[in-house]
Amino acid sequence: MDIDNKTELLGMDIKELEGYLLSLGEPRFRASQVYTWIYRKQVSSFYDMSDIPKDLRARLDEVAEISIPRVLKQRVSKDGTRKFLFEMKDKKKVETVVLPQSKDKNTNYSLCISTQVGCPVGCRFCATGLSGFQRNLKAYEMAGQVLGSRRELARRLKSNGEHLITNIVYMGMGEPMLNYDEMIKSIYILNDQKGINIGQRHITISTSGEVKGIERLAHEDLQVTLAISLHACNNELRDQLIPLNGKYPLELLMDSVQSYIQQSKRRVTFEYIMLDGVNISAGDAAAMINLIKPLLANVNLIPYNEVSGLEFKKPSSAKIKQFYNSLVDGGLNVTLREERGSDIEAACGQLSAKRER
Repeated sequence: MDIDNKTELLGMDIKELEGYLLSLGEPRFRASQVYTWIYRKQVSSFYDMSDIPKDLRARLDEVAEISIPRVLKQRVSKDGTRKFLFEMKDKKKVETVVLPQSKDKNTNYSLCISTQVGCPVGCRFCATGLSGFQRNLKAYEMAGQVLGSRRELARRLKSNGEHLITNIVYMGMGEPMLNYDEMIKSIYILNDQKGINIGQRHITISTSGEVKGIERLAHEDLQVTLAISLHACNNELRDQLIPLNGKYPLELLMDSVQSYIQQSKRRVTFEYIMLDGVNISAGDAAAMINLIKPLLANVNLIPYNEVSGLEFKKPSSAKIKQFYNSLVDGGLNVTLREERGSDIEAACGQLSAKRER
């Protein structure tokens, strides 16, 4: 049978899987068995499902598939960060970043997953947009990055992969809100307690300011964290850095954020990449304080991770500290993000699969 005609089981919830197995004439309980093998044990071969009859395994192999993507390449940073290059079944490639939460070898990990192949937003400082936009990822491909990462970590660290990854961030390649429906579907897959079991409060969605997506998310009744990639606090500069600001200027963006906070009762995080000589002046600090202080919000400062071929530079430690102190003195709740994975081009803004083979 042509593989393209096979039914994809990854991405099905338990009800969908029950319906599929029933359509094959199998008892309902078989769905729970297959579901556990896929989502708890990261198994993609039916022949490895030892508690399922051999004739059913053979039949499923003929008519269905479980497309957990394979790791083509892995790079490991000196700080323990890992970057996986995943290949989807149509040979498209995305990068996924695994961030250890401590230096302990038995630590849990946060996973930064991609939602698109490439990115259509084209932020001026970001490597992902340099390769252009190819397509949206499906929900099963987003969940597949989690399962593939768990499986690879378990193999590399000789551990049970089920409990290694505890936090998910939609902040890899692509703009999540421009692939809204599939992203939301993947969240429900990840959150299912009988499967991958990532708590909603351990999931973050990062957007460059796609207002329609923020407005939709406000009505989802999800306990996820919304992160806004801000990077400038006036429209003139933000237009230069983030082309999407031309469609959704700061006035519209901040109105949508305020509405989101009122509707969801959830605190919002503003991400701010610090670019030397561009957005860290005293005036920039004052503008941010004026913009964000009235909101229920945190600020996450990110030292720029330089990208080959782009002119932007990382500020000195003294300039970073000065900007940080100005925001704290102005009454903002500010965190300075520790640099992770920049030596393997796995840090914020550095993801790009275009040069990999």
